[in-house]
Amino acid sequence: MSTKRYDGLSRRGFLAGTGAMLATPALAQDLDSVNSAATTQGERDLTETVRRNVSSFRTLEWQPYFSNLRNGAVLVDIDSRALHFWNEEGVYKLYPSSVPLTEDLTRRGRTSVVQMVEGPSWRPTPAMRQRNPEWPEFIGPGPDNPLGSHALYLSWTYYRIHGTHDTRKIGRQSSNGCIGLYNEHIAELYGLTKVGTQVLLI
Repeated sequence: MSTKRYDGLSRRGFLAGTGAMLATPALAQDLDSVNSAATTQGERDLTETVRRNVSSFRTLEWQPYFSNLRNGAVLVDIDSRALHFWNEEGVYKLYPSSVPLTEDLTRRGRTSVVQMVEGPSWRPTPAMRQRNPEWPEFIGPGPDNPLGSHALYLSWTYYRIHGTHDTRKIGRQSSNGCIGLYNEHIAELYGLTKVGTQVLLI
């Protein structure tokens, strides 16, 4: 089901601290505040310019991964940091994405979209709150929300495919388990998917 509300752009500083999301495993962090960039991959300074050429991503066929395209199909390739979408009408989309920070936070396998929210709210997991007690317990839709403009909730607890207002995170290891897209891309994907869309993370 969809909640039709969205109140604006997110504060980028908070996003730099929280990462693209919310899996329960604890990740050692040295965060003085939610404005820290410590949850984004350490091999590159966030102030550096990073070239992200979508045309260099490898296009894929759906048949090796899905038996059909009923309700559409999403494939997330963690290694190439790309999300693929196909549907029965012949639509194919390829988006750059953010991926989990570490292998421990990465979940692979089959799941599906169970809820779709425009203007999502956000709650840190208990593990996040324990590590960062200064973080708020709840953020509603709008400028402070780390889930961007739209979120696709998966059948796995705490896992989402969602937007981000912090565009530095796309193409990087920057989440606690979720998959992040540019807001314009998650809005497009939101319009193509439905509850029941197949999702496979490899």
